[in-house]
Amino acid sequence: MPGINGLTVHLLEAGFESADRPLVMLLHGFPELAYSWRRIMLPLAQAGFHVVAADQRGYGRTTGWDPSYDASTHPFGFLNVVTDTLTLAAALGREQVACVVGHDAGSPAAAWCALLRPDVFRSVVMMSAPFSGPPTVPLSAEGAALLSPAQSDDALDAQLAALSRPRKFYQRWYRTREANDDLLQAPQGLRDVLRAYYHAKSADWTDNDPHPLASRSAEDLARLPTYYVMDRHKGMAATVATEMPSNDQIRACAWLTDAELDVYVTEYTRTGFQGGLQGYWSAPIGVVRPEVWL
Repeated sequence: MPGINGLTVHLLEAGFESADRPLVMLLHGFPELAYSWRRIMLPLAQAGFHVVAADQRGYGRTTGWDPSYDASTHPFGFLNVVTDTLTLAAALGREQVACVVGHDAGSPAAAWCALLRPDVFRSVVMMSAPFSGPPTVPLSAEGAALLSPAQSDDALDAQLAALSRPRKFYQRWYRTREANDDLLQAPQGLRDVLRAYYHAKSADWTDNDPHPLASRSAEDLARLPTYYVMDRHKGMAATVATEMPSNDQIRACAWLTDAELDVYVTEYTRTGFQGGLQGYWSAPIGVVRPEVWL
């Protein structure tokens, strides 16, 4: 669909047979695609909804975004993603969206949709990533200026680097120039990178044990899985390589078959990851509230 806030948007639809069906919009995260909603769309359509999932700005077959590392990150920020979503709804002929659902990076995007245009987005579902609300006025109780998000980010990075096992936060890594090639040109190949990445984030990974942390200190944050708080000297490809599932686990994985994984491998081989990585510039470490992980 052309003309969507400067994009030509690739989307998947279900339940579009009748114009009076309530619209549900699904916003994916990283490293995902509209295809990631494939198992949810038909059940929602069967429940009476018109369901739309788009490849978000920077992903898949949606075009019109700059794939270079040095491109402006402004278009990939949450406020512009709201504009993308609002414009797509209007192009579908809708003045209201019954529900906007976001997963991962799509979760705060969905939250911002509902916060900024509650007249359009009538309800919101946030999956896997909490929303801490709009930024507060940056003053302490005594009226003194607090650290900016960038300063807080730098301070936490220094604390993680100073640990006896030096670490770094994954969002910080994803903002680096080398992050795209680290994933795309990994020694084990892109297919194994994605297989291990998705496995480590799933309930199939036996080390998953979600629980609150005692504090936001570097020491407590270092207790998070290494795909969140990485070893300082490793990229993400090497980080997830240690969590590669066995052949038996892969054969038993009904939620991501080899044929389904092929879709992601094909799309990311074609586009690279930089479009999705640009969104990490709009997510300072303090915003994602890593003290609770799921």
